[in-house]
Amino acid sequence: MKLLASGLDTIECAYYLYAGPGCKLDFAALRLQREVMRESKQPEAAVLELGGMEFLLSPNGTKSGYPFVMSNQDCTIQFCEFNNPSFFVRYSSFALWRLGAKFLHERFMAWADALGLHPIKPEGLSRADFAFDFLLPHMDFDEDSFVTAATKDSQHRKDGKVQTFTFGRDEIVLRVYNKSDEIVEASNKYWFYLFWQEERENVWRVEWQVRKETLKRFGLRTFQDLFDGYGDVLRYLIGEHTSLRIKTEDSNRSRWPVHPLWSMLAEHIGTLPAQGVYREIDPRMMLDEILMRMAISMEGYGLLRGGRGFLCVDDGTYPGQEVLAARSTCARRHHATELRQGAGA
Repeated sequence: MKLLASGLDTIECAYYLYAGPGCKLDFAALRLQREVMRESKQPEAAVLELGGMEFLLSPNGTKSGYPFVMSNQDCTIQFCEFNNPSFFVRYSSFALWRLGAKFLHERFMAWADALGLHPIKPEGLSRADFAFDFLLPHMDFDEDSFVTAATKDSQHRKDGKVQTFTFGRDEIVLRVYNKSDEIVEASNKYWFYLFWQEERENVWRVEWQVRKETLKRFGLRTFQDLFDGYGDVLRYLIGEHTSLRIKTEDSNRSRWPVHPLWSMLAEHIGTLPAQGVYREIDPRMMLDEILMRMAISMEGYGLLRGGRGFLCVDDGTYPGQEVLAARSTCARRHHATELRQGAGA
């Protein structure tokens, strides 16, 4: 058993760019070209050259509200001058392993600048997938060997053999799967063999898909944040979210010994850049929590006084009225956040 390769496998990022004077990106011409493609019922994307790079322009927009979508082998760009963020970029696995996240981000910013697009604030990471590929000649674990905080899990089998374990959904997803089989049966990413020291069989991938709110918790908002401290979120994921254990007779699964695969993974993650961040505090959320607790306490006090203790002034108002109003605002805000998260936002 050994670690063959590790790296970022997917990155999604929002860019807040505005079209400055003399911008070379002609949105009106793009709209016209897209309409011509639609009217001619052209099923394929059109080749588009912008800023010295070639893309395929899709005749259709996205369900998330971006009318323009263009792509090449390195990235997919969704954009509109009126949207906020105006650009949303997904960097491909092929580009990230071949060129690296730093190069891709800097190239995109240089491309945007050459077109006359300028940032009005820093970019915002929306998703990052961290992949670790291991040579694993013998698989000696099953789904019950994982101790996880995830409430959703599943597995995929073929011919009676487990190929994929999945834990979690939406914000954090862990996949442990046979990458050798996946390449042959689905993705055809044979170029991975170059990273695997010519290994072909029995390569298993541990892959963490992490979305925006968890990245923000560890202060990973921009690419520079990611480069400086992505080890923090990975330490949390392998230590507290999900771990692989060796099963014993102990009824307390958290006391089971850590599997050598997970120990090797932890040793590698220990060498990655980190800032020691466990949770980055949002001041507004802290204030919301304080107001909520104050309001609950004051309501409880009023009930203990028979419902009359709060109404202590002649005009029918009470000292905690502003706090309770704030509590209502906080509750609506948190409820809206939960609804957005539940909808996959």
